Amino acid sequence: MDVVTIGETMTVFTPNEEGPLRHARSFSMKFGGAESNVAIGLSRLGHRSRWISRLGEDEFGDAMHSFIRGEGVDVSYVTRDANAPTGVFFKEFRRLNDTRVYYYRKDSAASKMTAELLPEHAIQDAVYLHITGITPALGKSCQLLIDKAIRIAKETGTKIVFDPNIRLKIWADENEARHFITKYASESDIVMPGVAEAEFLFGSNTPEQFIDHFHELGVETVLLKLGKEGSLISSPSVPKTHVPGFFVDRVVDPIGAGDAFASGVLSGLLDGLALEEAARRGNAMGAMVTMVNGDVEGLPIRDDLDLFMSGGAEDVTR
Repeated sequence: MDVVTIGETMTVFTPNEEGPLRHARSFSMKFGGAESNVAIGLSRLGHRSRWISRLGEDEFGDAMHSFIRGEGVDVSYVTRDANAPTGVFFKEFRRLNDTRVYYYRKDSAASKMTAELLPEHAIQDAVYLHITGITPALGKSCQLLIDKAIRIAKETGTKIVFDPNIRLKIWADENEARHFITKYASESDIVMPGVAEAEFLFGSNTPEQFIDHFHELGVETVLLKLGKEGSLISSPSVPKTHVPGFFVDRVVDPIGAGDAFASGVLSGLLDGLALEEAARRGNAMGAMVTMVNGDVEGLPIRDDLDLFMSGGAEDVTR
């Protein structure tokens, strides 16, 4: 396995028109979750990815399991819960550049994941373990699950990749969120925060200072996401380097861009690219995803990614 991810994926209901959700009368059903987004992004680029989670024994769980497996992701360690539902969330496109999300995930099947459900061999064959700050926000049992995953990874030489993905709506309070996000960052080899997340952890600083703070925690490699400006990267062999982003005419749906960035970076590293080139691939993936409605619908296959990065895409292909 190239990458193993652990986390909750939910059924997503997206209104078929823009405006406040109260006026929506028809919806499209899709699936979204940071960790499975990354796994699907990697699979589409030809890498071997595994997603570990827990689903309800319900129709949403059946559809999700089938969809993610159909994307070529290994789901052999996904378990089912007959007593808890698959989580749901709604997107709201209130107006251009104003997208909101409403979660209905309390007591979901994934929130009841436990360390006992994670066999050691599910991780020990992977090059990278990808985790986010979302899973530990779901509760104590999920925190113990992530702790076990990190222990296995460290014992077997699997590199740990952490995306803070701070969701204050599901943390008990900000202090708890700050404590656990800092803890998991300090235990990781690669961290991919956004500027707002770094500011939440360390206060108002420059991007360069944010990088320094993460290194002070013991993080070896930091890729700070700068939105449309690209990313700022740093590692022992790469001094702080700005990697420019890719221009997008119109952002349709920004949700999932950070996950696309992570899958692009990991793909580049798996292909043996230098960190700067891997970050450039991540920037391209993030840009491409924002142009399509849905968490994973805009994730490209390798040919489309190469075409986009070369600037060779045409308006019409005949």
